[in-house]
Formats: sequence, structure tokens, C-alpha cells
Amino acid sequence: MRTRPINCIIPPYILDKLLESPDSDIRQAALDTLLTTARLRGERAVRASIAGAAATPGDGRRTVFDCDGAASLRGAALARTEDGPASSDTAVNQAFDGLGVIRDFYQEVFHRNSIDDQGMRLDGYVHFDVQFNNAFWDGQQMVFGDGDGQEFSNLAGSLDVNGHEVTHGVTENTAGLEYHNQSGALNESISDVFGSLVKQWKLKQTAEEADWQIGADVWTPGITGDALRSLKAPGQAYNNPQFGKDPQPDRMSKFIHLPDTPRGDSGGVHINSGIPNKAFYLAAVGIGGFAWEGAGRIWYDALRASTADATFQDFADTTYQKAGDLFGVGSSEQAAVLAAWAGVEVQISGVPKARAFAVSGNGAVGREDGLAALSRQLGELNAKVSGLARDIAALKGST
Repeated sequence: MRTRPINCIIPPYILDKLLESPDSDIRQAALDTLLTTARLRGERAVRASIAGAAATPGDGRRTVFDCDGAASLRGAALARTEDGPASSDTAVNQAFDGLGVIRDFYQEVFHRNSIDDQGMRLDGYVHFDVQFNNAFWDGQQMVFGDGDGQEFSNLAGSLDVNGHEVTHGVTENTAGLEYHNQSGALNESISDVFGSLVKQWKLKQTAEEADWQIGADVWTPGITGDALRSLKAPGQAYNNPQFGKDPQPDRMSKFIHLPDTPRGDSGGVHINSGIPNKAFYLAAVGIGGFAWEGAGRIWYDALRASTADATFQDFADTTYQKAGDLFGVGSSEQAAVLAAWAGVEVQISGVPKARAFAVSGNGAVGREDGLAALSRQLGELNAKVSGLARDIAALKGST
């Protein structure tokens, strides 16, 4: 039986790059982050160190604690409660407000009562450790580092990072996707998807208007236009001398095989998540409008229907089925899902390749409604009949 690890937003390959920095302070912060993460990984003891931190019902009530630089949650000071006043600490308020937006998003969009759908309390911890370049979900609460101030700023300040980490809790309480290889990459992708949707919902952005980036506002604050990951363009989230080029693949033929070890990113869970990320983006823009109303509903229902060891193929098949359940078999939404997975080279089981609509060069899913498709097919048939008639006439004229 595999022990569930803590789920961190920053993958080990990025921290490894920081170990190569010419700046000794950046190297030390990266080393400290890796050592602390290694200490916490897999044991989940951190969540048991706080008395009364059990996952008890509480109508999604928020509480934020201040670790004040300690690398443990034990002794963290109460900083803000659901009924209390705002704090003078920006990080405390950012964590508190972010948890509220996420709670309201899941309640209003999916009628989900907090992380476990039973009103689970939402506890957040800020100022964890010193220059800690990460944020994580440990199974019962959110923990945020302040970053090193150069490559990372306060991680509580990013709504999509908040949404990403809390969604690990939703996944744990639904499909329970195992955190390694393809199921682990799906786990990471689900968090990226709903982390992005939380931000889009808050900003009331359509699929076309959204930036589809994760962590852009807390990573490399001195570099504009980059992000930890891009659902729209996996492999193109960043490209700079400090970190090199974003390694995420955007299709199955580029899948990266890594060892199922902590330093191998548990089989590449943060890397290969680019493939299902791109599929979601294609489905969202193919359906159009607000992504949480179309593709988001499909992905959420698919998550609830998935098993812990689901592969990309399994999840693709489930999203296709759920699109039919929600919007109708043969609907444009189901066609968009089919095209989206075809765009990342995953063929829906039992569906001929000829039925997958093409993905255009700019990444948008090309699709037609039923009447337009029928008209096109009739036009093609008429053209063939006309051509055959001309050939017969020509043949008669030559005899």
C-alpha cells in the first residue's frame, strides 16, 4: 500500500535548478526547501501535531495560523478566524481570502460543501519555515512558505496556487488518485485545472479571456510573462537562463518516463500533467463561454467517477461519457471533449478516429453542430453524385 505524500506546488526539478544558482542565498533557500520537503514527504505526521486538527465538520469555516518561521505547525499562533477581524499581516489575509473564494467556488458551481463535501474546516498556515519556496496540502490543511524573495514571493498571494493545493484535498476525498506515474500526473492536472478555474470564476473570465497560467504572480517576480505551468501551452510556460525551458509535454508522443522516486518527481507527476492539462484547455475553448460551466462540470463529474489508479486513457474515456451524460450523446460538448483528447493523442476507447474533429493550428477545437455537419455531408454527397453523372455522360459521348 502506498503512503500518500504531501502535495507540493513546486516540483523538485525547479528546486534542483535553484541549487545551481550563483547566488548563495538562493542556493541555500532551495536546499533548505528540499530538506524540509523530504522530511515531511510521505509521513503526513505534520497534520497530527496540532491538537484538534482533525477533519471535523464546520461548514467550511476558515482559520489561519502563523508559523512565524518555524518548520513545524506545532505552536503556530492563531492569526485570523471566520468571525474575527482582518489581520495586519498581508499573508494571513491573502490565505484567508483565498480559502473563502475556493470554498464559495466549489459550493456555488458544484454544490460541494467544502473539501470533503461534509463541511470540513479550512485551516491555513502561513510563514512556514524561513525562505521556504513551496506551498503544500498535507492531508488536512494548507501550508504556505514566504519564498526566498527573489525567485519566489509569498505563495499565499496566488489564488490559483491556493486553488491548486486545496483541490488536492478534493481529489483525495473523491477519486483518491494515487500520487505516482499517470494517476499522479492526473492528480496534479486536476489541481491545475480547478486552480485555474477558481481564478477564472473570481475574475468572471471566459475560456478565451483566461491566461491559463499557474503561479505567475508568485514565481520569478522580476520576470514578466512566465509561470510555473501553462495549461494552454505546456512546455512554453517559461524559458530563461536560470531555469531553462519548461519541460512539460503537450501530447502522448512526448510523454516523459521518469523513475517513480521523490527526485524523479514520482514518475513525472508535475511534468506529464501537461498532457491532460492541454486536453482540458482544448475542451474548454472548444465548448466556449465560462469554462467552469462546461468543461469544468465534465471534469468534476469524471473525477468523482474515477478510480485511484486511473490512467490518462481511463480519464479521457470517463470525461467523454460524462459529457454525454451532462449535455447529450452526440452533443457539441461531447464532440469538443473528443477533439480535445485527440489533440493530445489520446483516442477515446470505442470511438473511430474518423469521428475525432481536427484541432486547428492555434489550439482551438474545430467543431460543427449537428445541422452544419449534416449539411456539409449532404453537400459532399451531391458533389460526388454530380461528378459521377458527368463521368457517365462523358463515357456515353465517347461511345
